[in-house]
Amino acid sequence: MQEEKDALLAKASKPAEDALRLHPFYRGKLEVSLKAAVRDYNDFAIWYTPGVAASCKAIHANREEVYRHTNKANFVAVVSDGTRVLGLGDIGPEAALPVMEGKALLFKYLGGVDAFPICVDTKDPDELVNFVKLLQPSFGGINLEDIANPKCFYVLERLRAECRIPVWHDDQQGTACVTLAGLINAVKIVGKDIKKIKIALIGAGAANIATVRLFLVYGIPAGNIIIADSKGILHRERRDITPDHGDKLKFSKITNAKQRRGAVPEAMAGADVLIALSQPGPDTIKKEWIRSMAAAPIVFACANPIPEIWPWEARDAGAAIVATGRSDFPNQVNNSLGFPAIFRGILDVQASAITDTMCIAAAEELAACAARRGLNAEEILPTMDNWEVFPRVATATALQAIKEGLARVVMTEEEIFNAAMGKIKRAQAQARVLMESGIVPLP
Repeated sequence: MQEEKDALLAKASKPAEDALRLHPFYRGKLEVSLKAAVRDYNDFAIWYTPGVAASCKAIHANREEVYRHTNKANFVAVVSDGTRVLGLGDIGPEAALPVMEGKALLFKYLGGVDAFPICVDTKDPDELVNFVKLLQPSFGGINLEDIANPKCFYVLERLRAECRIPVWHDDQQGTACVTLAGLINAVKIVGKDIKKIKIALIGAGAANIATVRLFLVYGIPAGNIIIADSKGILHRERRDITPDHGDKLKFSKITNAKQRRGAVPEAMAGADVLIALSQPGPDTIKKEWIRSMAAAPIVFACANPIPEIWPWEARDAGAAIVATGRSDFPNQVNNSLGFPAIFRGILDVQASAITDTMCIAAAEELAACAARRGLNAEEILPTMDNWEVFPRVATATALQAIKEGLARVVMTEEEIFNAAMGKIKRAQAQARVLMESGIVPLP
């Protein structure tokens, strides 16, 4: 058993070792490549002056023409101030850049979306809001990333209200969407009713607060949810939660029907589900706390880069299903299953916003994709190599945007699916051709 655990620990450390070797090898993960043909130098007169002026005048006459004459409809800005990067905290915008580049890589490969990493040298929320608003002419959507709590709530709320293009905070909405999808299938496997389970959420940052918000919209009763932050369980008598914390303050009033007190162990006692998005581990969550949960407990230990408890330790403690945020363990509950497809869908119908109900539509389709392949305790969600999942989730998201009247372009289900599939297949074929030709060298 110890040899097996040592092997698992070695496997867990390998991605970090490879990252330190391969990031310098490539000096980043992105570059700009051409989309239009350059047959000879005469084409420059079409793509630039003097020919380009005709397109400029067409857009000036009708601003919506920008979607036909440029790639705006496929451009997404990945914006971060570097104040809460993965599990590393406030490490600054330069240190955040590898993460944003990685995000953009996943956008392109999994969703066919052209995303640009933009790390901003400000910690002022109003400056950040104004900066993003100024980007709108060039981008079809905005993905906010790794912004500290509670600032992230304020920034997202203002931008969703004030922008004419969709703005999404992946640490909030993305995590919530994929967590809901995983939970839908996990409770099926253990034979429980999602509307009756007791859920303990450990950590009250952006991810878990947004997850609770989505759970409530989905119909999970607020009273069945207990949230614990670093100071203990949220309840009505907590006086240290200020109005600046918005939803956190609201949830302290409406969750925890029995008004339980205590810390993490008390929050977990008797719970059917643990969703931990808190301090990276290991040993943030103890085995004895899992033993105190209800029968056949479900454990989502999703802190990055190290989960709050190693999966094998959670299973030793009796967990029926264990999920983490890592791709090198079974049941990865990771935003990467959601955001490339969701943006693919909303970009293709030029939606003006991404709503909670769009996230639920995406979560339900993501869960259904896994169910069609066959569910078991180590396969509650699709993996990122199930590429056909992405056009299906894109389609579900786009159809919901049309249903809500938020789409500028209305298409049929078949048209949406074919458009998404074509763009995703093109992006992946392009990557293969570049590697096979040696333009992108293999390490």
